[in-house]
Amino acid sequence: MRRRLIQSTLAVVLVVIAVFGVSLVIVETRTISNSAQERVDSEALRLASIVDSRILGDENITAETFKNQVTDQRYAVIRIPGRPPIEVGAKPTGDVIHYTADGEEGETVTVQEPRSSVTREVGRTLLIIGAVALLAIVAAVLLAVRQANRLASPLTDLAETAERLGSGDPRPRHKRYGVPELDRVADVLDSSAERIARMLTAERRLAADASHQLRTPLTALSMRLEEITLTDDPDTVKEEATIALTQVERLTDVVERLLTNARDPRTGSAVSFDLDEVIKQQLEEWRPAYRGEGRAIVSSGKRHLRAVGTPGAVAQVLAALIENSLMHGGGTVALRTRVTGNQAVVEVTDEGPGVPTDLGARIFERTISGRNSTGIGLAVARDLAEADGGRLEMLQAQPPVFGLFLSRTPMKRPPMTEEDERTVR
Repeated sequence: MRRRLIQSTLAVVLVVIAVFGVSLVIVETRTISNSAQERVDSEALRLASIVDSRILGDENITAETFKNQVTDQRYAVIRIPGRPPIEVGAKPTGDVIHYTADGEEGETVTVQEPRSSVTREVGRTLLIIGAVALLAIVAAVLLAVRQANRLASPLTDLAETAERLGSGDPRPRHKRYGVPELDRVADVLDSSAERIARMLTAERRLAADASHQLRTPLTALSMRLEEITLTDDPDTVKEEATIALTQVERLTDVVERLLTNARDPRTGSAVSFDLDEVIKQQLEEWRPAYRGEGRAIVSSGKRHLRAVGTPGAVAQVLAALIENSLMHGGGTVALRTRVTGNQAVVEVTDEGPGVPTDLGARIFERTISGRNSTGIGLAVARDLAEADGGRLEMLQAQPPVFGLFLSRTPMKRPPMTEEDERTVR
């Protein structure tokens, strides 16, 4: 592209120089020739007037008289009737410029000048015009190179940015070039990069959340299926199959919830539900895992509480807390329910060492973990709690106490803005 820009600019300059240069040469050549002719004419008329004045004054007219009147490189012939011709200067050879002036007393004065003097003057003029044209060409090349670099370099950068976007690197460059059209393209690419970055972040977050949230239900389901394969009692098989179907339904709810949060985290299906049912479901689901570790899981506190939220989401939050206690805690895990103001609170605690001091304030951040785990369980649990207007907090670090706060009265969800609708779409 640089070469094409330079060639096109240089071609335009050469055409302009050719058109105007040739016209200027023709005009200057004619001007110089006409000027030389006018000088010869003026010289002949001047000498004729001098001869007239001397004839009328009856003065002597000789070649010496006009020696200083004729400039160098010119030749003059004065013819007076009845007298021999008077020649002044050296007679030129070759092509000449001449003019003959007639005097009032019948005399004639002829002045000649070599055309070579005009040729030399035309040559000097052509040299000047050529030098100016050469300077114009050099300036045009430099300007073309500068313009080509100014236009080609940004286009190269924009092409690299587009290639990076296509290869999965959505970092915006925020680089501008001082050319409105190119800056507009850069703005669009940066906006696209930011949108792609948000989309990739959302997809990675969904994948991480899905892998974490589905792991527990799938593990519990596999345990139920193993129980079925190890027994021949039809009643036991039926009971375990019923529990497995319940876990499949919960697994489906987890998937739907994840997809819903991926589209719009504020879009929930909050209803008033019996908190005891959700807690009971979690106890039944996690008791086999705790028995396998030689530990117990119990519940206590106020009964028959109703809370507002999505039962599946609340179950996922409690499952995350219970699993966290299983992996990082110790002793018996207790789920306690209580009421504070207009909120129902579910506290999950165990007898383990608790949360390290250096992790206390950051325990709900993604990738923060006290051991070799994913570090996203508590972060996902907090997002699920907040989606329906609740909140998840760490009430105590040692021994660990986590509290899930749920409203007891339905809340009014704010209407979606146009930007939110575009995001969902």
